Formats: sequence, C-alpha cells, structure tokens
Amino acid sequence: MTDESTAMTSLAQQAPATDAAQPPRAEFGAPTVQVQLKMLDDGLEPPSYAHPGDAGADLRAREDVVLEPGERRLVPTGVAIALPDGFVALIHPRSGLATKHGLTVVNAPGTVDAGYRGEISVTLLNTDRDQAIELRRGDRIAQMVIQRVEHAQFVAVGELNDSVRGAGGFGSTGGFAVPGT
Repeated sequence: MTDESTAMTSLAQQAPATDAAQPPRAEFGAPTVQVQLKMLDDGLEPPSYAHPGDAGADLRAREDVVLEPGERRLVPTGVAIALPDGFVALIHPRSGLATKHGLTVVNAPGTVDAGYRGEISVTLLNTDRDQAIELRRGDRIAQMVIQRVEHAQFVAVGELNDSVRGAGGFGSTGGFAVPGT
C-alpha cells in the first residue's frame, strides 16, 4: 500500500458517512427565515418557540378575557409582523388548551398574509359546555407557524384528468362506525 492510499483510507475512516443526495441540514431549530416583528405592547413577551424544532411560536393574550361556555371572542396579541413575499403565518390552537379546556381557534388555522401589517388577533372559542375559561394578559393562547406559499396559475379546462379518488369527499373513505348501526 502506498503512502497516498494509506492517507486516503485514514481520512475515509475519520470522516462521517454522508449521502451525497442529501442536502446539508441546518442546525436543529435554527431560524430559516427572518420575519420583521413590531411589538405593539412592550409589556408582553414576543412570539417564541418553547423547544428547539417546534413548528409553532407561541402568541400571548394582550388583555384579560373570560370566555363563557360556547362564547367566542377576538383576542389581540400585541404583535404585528411583516412576512417576506412568498410566506404566510398560520395561527393554530395550542393543543394543551384544546385538550384540557376546550379552547380552540374558530377559523383554524387563521391566515396572516404577507401583505398584512396590522395587529394579529385570534378568534378564540370556548367549546366546553359547562366551564368558563379565564385567560390572563400574557397567557399563551395560540401558536403561529410560518410557511412558504406556492402561488398557482389557474388554467381553465373542459374536463379534469381522472384519479383513483375521483369526486369522493366528506366521509367517502369511512373510518368510523356509527353507534346503533
């Protein structure tokens, strides 16, 4: 074996194996897009991710709110953003509040378009039949997911091409049994 082949073998053993088809990965949870943020209330925490790699950044209530059973209310967050063109912010319910208290976002996910510059507010709904939900200023009420957006060119056609599913929708694949049937 030559000195050159010994050196190459040594380097190959030291370097971690990589798949040439895989693009390099960003550090787990590292930011991948910059979003301009304007806090409209200095007393609130800005949107933040609870854990590295979380998809949603928590939004907080700007004011105290009591939602009676079945009540919905538009709740301000004290946050305004400027998204880059080609992005959207989607406002989702927080799973813990939904599971434990029946709190959800009415139009989930809410859509914040790239051109919107006003305060982000969240339409919350108390789905609990018996208990009111009391939210305090600063409580985490929803999560904001930033995503890329594709813009479609809609092309009119006389007929759509066939697919396996066809026109089957809303329950066409089954998935649950109806009690008493």
